[in-house]
Amino acid sequence: MNVALIGASGFVGSAILSEALDRGHKVKAIVRNPENITLQHENLSIIKADVLDADQIKSAVQGTDAVISAYNSGWSNPDIYEEFLRGSQSIQAAVKAAGIKRYIVIGGAGALEIAPGIQAVDTPEFPAAIYPGASAARDYLNILKKEEELDWTFFSPAFEMHQGTSGVRTGKYRLGSNQPVFGDDDRSVLSVEDLALVIIDELETSKHTKQQFTAAY
Repeated sequence: MNVALIGASGFVGSAILSEALDRGHKVKAIVRNPENITLQHENLSIIKADVLDADQIKSAVQGTDAVISAYNSGWSNPDIYEEFLRGSQSIQAAVKAAGIKRYIVIGGAGALEIAPGIQAVDTPEFPAAIYPGASAARDYLNILKKEEELDWTFFSPAFEMHQGTSGVRTGKYRLGSNQPVFGDDDRSVLSVEDLALVIIDELETSKHTKQQFTAAY
C-alpha cells in the first residue's frame, strides 16, 4: 500500500515506519523536522509539513491509500492539550479534503475503561504529569466517534508501552476493544515494536473500522 505516516520520527512513529517498510509498503513520512529521519529506503519519501496547517497536510497525504497518525504535540509542551486537539482535528480535516477514507490514529491508553464507564484517565491513580496529553487523546476519541465519512480506527496502547519494553519484537499480541488487555501478572505491556506490528496488521486487514481497540501480551 501507499501510506502516509504523520509523526514518523517519534518513538512510536519510527517503529511504525520501520515495520511498514519491512513489509513492502511505500511510505510518505510526514514530519516537522525531516533531518530527524536518517533511514534511507527506496520506498520512503520524507515530507516536511505542519500538522496545524490542514492545507499542508492535505498536500502531503494526497494520493495515498491510508493515513496513519502518530502525532504527538510533545509531552513537555505546556500547551499539549490544546495543540493535540488542534493538530488532530487539522489532520482529520486534511485527510477528508484529500479524499482518503482510511485513517488510523495512535491515541492513548488513558481512554481505556478499567471498569464499565470509567476510563483510566479519570481515576485518582492516573499520573498527573501525563494527564493533559492523555485527556486530550481521550477527548479526541470522542470527537472521532462522531466522524461519519472516514473509515477511522483509534488505537489505545498498553499501559506499559514505554517502560523498558523497547527493542523486542515478539511477533505476538492479544487484542482488546475499549478495555485494557492484562497478562497473567496483571500487567498491560506491549513493546513499541509489537505496537508497530499491530498497526500494520490493522492497516492490512481493517478489522477495527470505526472502532477503538488495544493490544498487549
